[in-house]
Amino acid sequence: MKKRIVLALGGNALQKNGEATAEAQKKIATSVGEVIAELSNKYEIIIAHGNGPQVGNILIHEEQASTDQAPAMPLETAVAMSQGQIGYWLTQAINNAFAAHGKTKKIATVISQVVVSPSDPAFKNPTKPIGQFYSEKEAKKLARANHWTVKEDSGRGWRRVVASPKPIDIVEKKTIIELVKDGVIVIAAGGGGIPVVRTKVLRHLKGIDAVIDKDYAAEKLAELVKADIFISVTAVPNVFVDYGTPDQTAIYKIPAANIKKLIQLDYFKPGSMLPKVEAAIKFASHKSHKTGIITDIDHLKDALAGKAGTIITS
Repeated sequence: MKKRIVLALGGNALQKNGEATAEAQKKIATSVGEVIAELSNKYEIIIAHGNGPQVGNILIHEEQASTDQAPAMPLETAVAMSQGQIGYWLTQAINNAFAAHGKTKKIATVISQVVVSPSDPAFKNPTKPIGQFYSEKEAKKLARANHWTVKEDSGRGWRRVVASPKPIDIVEKKTIIELVKDGVIVIAAGGGGIPVVRTKVLRHLKGIDAVIDKDYAAEKLAELVKADIFISVTAVPNVFVDYGTPDQTAIYKIPAANIKKLIQLDYFKPGSMLPKVEAAIKFASHKSHKTGIITDIDHLKDALAGKAGTIITS
């Protein structure tokens, strides 16, 4: 039987050099599609992806074009829009990769809702910046009008900030599992998923404005679909200690307990490598001896063969 893998593609995977147009990002997706098509010979594949640059652009368009007749869509709806957008680009790239070899493959993008807790402590301290930059005066005016939280962002201006709660469940998990069993390459939990909460009455789902980290969501997805391998595909071939300094050292194969010690020593930055490492550790720490991998798209095939990347074991 084929091993089942979940790939978490970074949102910047389609914007290597700040590409903004759809055509430019679709062109970059071509290389991703070729790798996925090749790997599908050996693996059942589920792809999750980030959406940071893309959902940011959607929000800017929504806010700048907002009128009383056509008000801006809320953040949770913008996340859904980005899932469809990026899912389309990736589906087309994978389809074209198969077609180049005279083959076809079933591929599906599942618009995914990810359940979070309304009592998650992240809601008390929103920290995730989204959308465009404003002057302090304009940001505070918008905050009053829209009930936003705004903060100054690294000397570049003021931005809206939202909570980044941890994922609890994925609503469409059974659908995703059935599709994979049917031989479909599935794209799911895009942008960390559409954040939703369950109401106390009737347990209905309700969208909520937040941003779920795509690595945490992808790891939760990997757990729920009983994947064998979780891979965070990022911009660098390995996790490094002292990254960006003359002393930087690549980490290759390492037990989860050992890399946890490096987290305690603050070697990995929040919002950058830390969530990738934490997600891979969480997955690898299962009793069933799973494997977490962190690498870039160019080394993905070799990493799966145990010859490249950072491989985290139980």
